Amino acid sequence: MEDCSLPFWIYMGVMSMFVGGAVRKALAWQVRGAPALLAGLGAALLVERLWALWPPAVLALTALLAARPYFPGAGGARRRPLPAEGRAVLITGCDSGFGKATAQHLDMLGFEVFASVLDLTGPGAVDLQRTCSSRLTLLQMDLTEPQDIQQALLSTKAKLGLRGLWGLVNNAGKCVNFADAELSLMSNYRGCMEVNFFGTVNVTKAFLPLLRKAKGRIVNISSPAGEQPFPCLAAYGASKAALSLFINTLRHELEPWGVKISNILPSAFKTAQTTNTKYWEEQYKNLIQNLPPELLEEYGEDYTLETMELYQEFTKTANEDLSPVVNTIAEALTSPEPKPRYYAGPGVRLMYFVYTYFPVFISDRFLQRHFLKKQVLPRALRIDNGSSHNNNNINKM
Repeated sequence: MEDCSLPFWIYMGVMSMFVGGAVRKALAWQVRGAPALLAGLGAALLVERLWALWPPAVLALTALLAARPYFPGAGGARRRPLPAEGRAVLITGCDSGFGKATAQHLDMLGFEVFASVLDLTGPGAVDLQRTCSSRLTLLQMDLTEPQDIQQALLSTKAKLGLRGLWGLVNNAGKCVNFADAELSLMSNYRGCMEVNFFGTVNVTKAFLPLLRKAKGRIVNISSPAGEQPFPCLAAYGASKAALSLFINTLRHELEPWGVKISNILPSAFKTAQTTNTKYWEEQYKNLIQNLPPELLEEYGEDYTLETMELYQEFTKTANEDLSPVVNTIAEALTSPEPKPRYYAGPGVRLMYFVYTYFPVFISDRFLQRHFLKKQVLPRALRIDNGSSHNNNNINKM
């Protein structure tokens, strides 16, 4: 029988492999397994179409899958990470959060760490001195102050001597406010750009000669808000988008120099800034006081207040364990072949899968459902809706 020929059984084997993998994911359903499930089903559909159009394509695919374990580096053991001893890394924004935790972790691994802080006498700096080895050097550096960057560069050069700098971790960042794009003050946009973009670009350019000398690494802590339209994060997201483009351009340009660059995209984590209720309340008061009265009237103070409260509720559900990001930074610094992009934390892969492969209206709904569930409409829309409702009633009379 023709259906029982060898190509038919090969086809059935390949289809079983793809569909079986997808079903296995479905039986052990987890949020982070969803992309693999959908990818498996998609691959099965692709094989089905290939078989209908051109059976030899399926046979070629089967041969490639069978030979894959014999390709160098494919399916085999991972290459050993590079040693930390003798390598120096500069981390920005180590007063708290990812920066502080990364400085402690890299110091424990054996790196010579240069940790930049805003305040050398602050609790973060004091704790780093207490918990880390003598290899760690604290540097006072405000990214918005060019003289601080130059002084940090001179101090680093003096300590390194003739050696280069193996790693630069661009971690320092700032979210000045949290509001609709129209409500965000221009000072908020400038504040985010000064730290997240211009400050980081200035630091990167200053330390590039040392990084090129060591053929080292740049690890950039980015944000999904720099690539996806998160509501109420326009100022912060725009600064991260600008930085991501700069970093990706730099990745191409520095390839001939042997400098490798990785972008890390974390999910939601609890850090000192996100959980600082007093800070956000002060930012909210500053927003209300400086908004044009007519704009505040159209949106309503209850609308802006709900935004702040929803953000604070969102931060309460964020992950307290910073290790997914810290470990990813360490991997990007020690992997023989670091990835250009890393996803760190639960749910972020699924979010990017939806954003990349689903229609815009679905990805928009996904963001709105998992980030901010606003209930209050702007005041002007409430008034307009009420007027329309009354007019409709009058017309029916």
